[in-house]
Amino acid sequence: MACWFIVTKVHNQKNLREFQALLDGVDQWAARTTALVIVLMMLMNWAIEVVKWKYLSRSIEEISWWKATQSVFCGLTWAIFTPNRIGEYGGRIMLLKPENRASGAVAMGVGLFAQLVLTSVFGALSIAWFVATYLPTPDSVQFGVWLLAIIYAAAFLVLYFNVHWIESLIGRFRFLKNIKTVFAILEDFSSRQLWHVLLLSSARFTIFTSQYIVLMLVFLPGMPYTAMILMIFILFFIQSALPSLDIFDFSVRSFVASNLYSYITTQEIAVMAIVSCIWFVNLILPAIVGSIFVFNVNYVNSNKS
Repeated sequence: MACWFIVTKVHNQKNLREFQALLDGVDQWAARTTALVIVLMMLMNWAIEVVKWKYLSRSIEEISWWKATQSVFCGLTWAIFTPNRIGEYGGRIMLLKPENRASGAVAMGVGLFAQLVLTSVFGALSIAWFVATYLPTPDSVQFGVWLLAIIYAAAFLVLYFNVHWIESLIGRFRFLKNIKTVFAILEDFSSRQLWHVLLLSSARFTIFTSQYIVLMLVFLPGMPYTAMILMIFILFFIQSALPSLDIFDFSVRSFVASNLYSYITTQEIAVMAIVSCIWFVNLILPAIVGSIFVFNVNYVNSNKS
């Protein structure tokens, strides 16, 4: 459905003429500089993820910076071919010793959960703002939506800073007791460590939000600044909730973004182009780099080390 929507929009001659007029008004030097900035932001983004992964795995296994980099990019390559990036776990932990892989997956889960907390908190509150601003709803409904958003956001924060509850919960189920020891690592995460991981995740969140902002300021100037940013948060929230493959994810992202931004701009193709550009730079380019590591890492020797 998302692909059909994109094809329909692209074949709309009015949309194409508006997009062409938009491109004609953009300075070529500014466009090239913007592209370079977006790529540099991508490198910063994944560099921070390498730092976060090395920090998370240090209580399980000390790995070098090079090995941490290989792990992250291998994970990205496997992620694009699996639903909701589940392959990222396998691709990343394969470079750990066999006896540490299960615990490594749990530690990696803490890092991904920190990212999800930010997406959920900012996304839920932004959705409440969107309903109150753009949808004709009674005050009582708006109050209910805000209340649900605040409770939802608070629940994620509480669970994150009490992540050891998961280990206790698993222990309550008899059929899960065999894997309880794997989740014991959650007891080792102190509040200070969780804050550190959340801070690194916040830096990543800021970077990929800034990528959208930079592109939109260059190619879609004049949009209301607050609405533009809050809709980015909603886009992150929705795309994290929808099951999809990274390799086809541009269609889903474009569909969601063009519908969201239709409230503040008529440049639907420009919005889709921006979303697709960031998808390619942030996911496909790193996955191509990661494929070099996937085919060159000696997993057998790594397992023996």
